[in-house]
Amino acid sequence: MDIRNVHHYRVDWIVSFVAVAHHGGFSAAAKALYRSQPRVSSHVAELERLLGTRLLDRSLQPATLTPEGRALLPHAEEILRRLSVLTELTGGVVRGEVRLGAYPSAAAYLYPLAVRALHATHPHVRLVLREGPSVALGDDLVEGAFDLAIRPLQPLVGSDEVASQVLWHEPLVAVFRGNHPLARAGSVRLAQIASLPVVTIGESGEGHGRQYEANLAFAMAGLNPVIAAQTNQPQTLISLVRHGMGTGVTNGLAMTTANTEGVALVPIAESHCERVVAVWWRAGAVVSPAVEAVRRALTSLPAPQWPWDGQPPRRL
Repeated sequence: MDIRNVHHYRVDWIVSFVAVAHHGGFSAAAKALYRSQPRVSSHVAELERLLGTRLLDRSLQPATLTPEGRALLPHAEEILRRLSVLTELTGGVVRGEVRLGAYPSAAAYLYPLAVRALHATHPHVRLVLREGPSVALGDDLVEGAFDLAIRPLQPLVGSDEVASQVLWHEPLVAVFRGNHPLARAGSVRLAQIASLPVVTIGESGEGHGRQYEANLAFAMAGLNPVIAAQTNQPQTLISLVRHGMGTGVTNGLAMTTANTEGVALVPIAESHCERVVAVWWRAGAVVSPAVEAVRRALTSLPAPQWPWDGQPPRRL
């Protein structure tokens, strides 16, 4: 059917037809709808006229569905169900599909908790996860690919059209090969790490290498270590360390969601060695109750804890 002809159909015709089918006749349908029987009959007749076919066999008492009526009924019921959803959307029920972008370790930690929280508070909100590296998440958020993004404050998002709310501060951690002399240390300082080849988070070819937290921490300490490799994948960083290519410096959460067999995690002593993680959104976006529900759920979740000290990180 040409979509331009849809306006010829009236919803009350469909309502009356479905009511007759469900209640077994015009009289019972009229009582259920609080309408007169002639009005219900007129609605069904108008629908039959427009469709060009009989939907009810009136020679039987009560009237019964014709084969064409039986074929139409499930579609008519679906139309009314869809219209009911539209009514709920404008009637206070928060419903929608929210696209959440997150980098892998944050996704592994937050996404299951967020889905459970939403199921309890907003069961009609569906959260769709899309993972990616931090820089790409910022770009995709600005372009409208996500409704919300979980990413660090660094590297900076190259747009003033976004806003953010800090979720947690997580420490940077040194990753040593299991047999390294510092693997059993209670903590290490950046100066000790800087004297070794270093494997850090980030990608050197993307133009943001110096903006990652590890690079900034070394720069703030006046140190210039030899960067042996950079990667955005926690498991790759661990593998490089495990094979003796350098000492890793990465965010703590990444190490809680990865297989750390063969390496040792040692806290870094300097307090400024941290990653600040936030939920981001487009500042000028249309206000959506579903997006707001997800944002409230994310900001109410507990911050991660770190296995090397059992203490939660600072929260704003």
